[in-house]
Amino acid sequence: MTTIHEPAVTTATAADALSVWPASAVEPRGGEITVAGVPLAEIADRFGTPVYVIDEDEVRERCRTYRHAFPEAEVLYAAKAFLCRAMIHWMDEEGLGLDVCSAGELELAVTTGFPPDRIVLHGNAKSPRDLETALRLGVGRIVIDSPSEIARLAAAVGPDGHQKVMVRVVPGISAGGHEKIRTGTEDQKFGLSISDGYAQHAIARILDQPQLELTGLHCHLGSQITSVKPYLAAVRRMVGLMSRLYEQHGLVLRELDLGGGHGIAYRPGEPALDLTTLARKVRAELAEACAAAGLTVPRLIIEPGRAIAGPAGVALYHVLSVKQTGAHTYVPVDGGMSDNPRPALYGVRYAPRLVGRHSTAAPAPVTVVGRHCEAGDILAADVELPGDIRPGDLLAIPAAGAYHLSMASGYNMVGRPPVVAVDDGLARLLVRRESLDDFRRRDVGL
Repeated sequence: MTTIHEPAVTTATAADALSVWPASAVEPRGGEITVAGVPLAEIADRFGTPVYVIDEDEVRERCRTYRHAFPEAEVLYAAKAFLCRAMIHWMDEEGLGLDVCSAGELELAVTTGFPPDRIVLHGNAKSPRDLETALRLGVGRIVIDSPSEIARLAAAVGPDGHQKVMVRVVPGISAGGHEKIRTGTEDQKFGLSISDGYAQHAIARILDQPQLELTGLHCHLGSQITSVKPYLAAVRRMVGLMSRLYEQHGLVLRELDLGGGHGIAYRPGEPALDLTTLARKVRAELAEACAAAGLTVPRLIIEPGRAIAGPAGVALYHVLSVKQTGAHTYVPVDGGMSDNPRPALYGVRYAPRLVGRHSTAAPAPVTVVGRHCEAGDILAADVELPGDIRPGDLLAIPAAGAYHLSMASGYNMVGRPPVVAVDDGLARLLVRRESLDDFRRRDVGL
């Protein structure tokens, strides 16, 4: 199985070691790694640590790969993976739409200049502000996730208004890298089930609201999916529902959104979703299922997030100490679960690497831990690093572009790290570091 984008390296050994890094990552000398021509050690010196580095060209190239693989489809970047004004600008220039989950994401996109008609808003519990903002800004489509949203949205639109909507359907398919990120199964908070009839009932209610235009169906199976098979099963079930809706209501739906969740490799040797195979098989399955049902093939919509941002990012940390406890060696760094809660939430495993100096010491097993007051604040358990790892060393964690900073918190008031973009030998700040002054300004009472 191939990944979306294999990095260019000079030797087989380097290729293995850097296979989950941005394509521009090279090791010109032992211990020195550059991304887009910028040494990571220089970024750490200039911007401090922790710091997130994102390769702009890697992001753009992954957008182009998706557009090439799905030329007839609408590709929406899932903003929840990572969003900032530069990312919004890149998505606009590369011809992608946006999939947002809140008024905050939506307003940031539109105030950056992104066309609102190319934005889709979804979420299982949209607030009144979310819906008001979507209507005020003219969002392209709103994905209805519960029956109560239908009346709320229709009332907000008004009798003379108009809003395109989709319905999020639960297809009853289990897929994803962890039970907490599987969203296509029954009996969970997202969507409306086909099996119990709630999806069909909601659709009938929408058809009774003339100001709401139902354009299609939406489903999202989960995250970190590395197999094509669940998507093919989803196509069959969604087309089956579309066929029943045509028989019952004469309804012809123009769009089918299969969500995202496309898995990436976090460590060398791990599988990633083969995008070429996915595109070929999904198109064939959709055409075959629609032909069998006598339906016009709807326009496909997909929502990659992690697969665009994840492999483009690298997190940098400085080692604070090295501590032997029993049979374990712990390596605390100057970040942790406040900037990356995913290991604590999902048990994600990474492949940290010493950068900035060359070590000839034999590798030894260590556990890289964060600085926070939680036993679960572990960034990388039982990984191999040079046996002479010491305070002041710089560690890099690849595949860190998605669901790190976007899920970051203010725990222990450490402050969220900055984001630095690299491109063609230059580094520039995209998001500044959160400071103590930021915390003080929010604390308005005494």
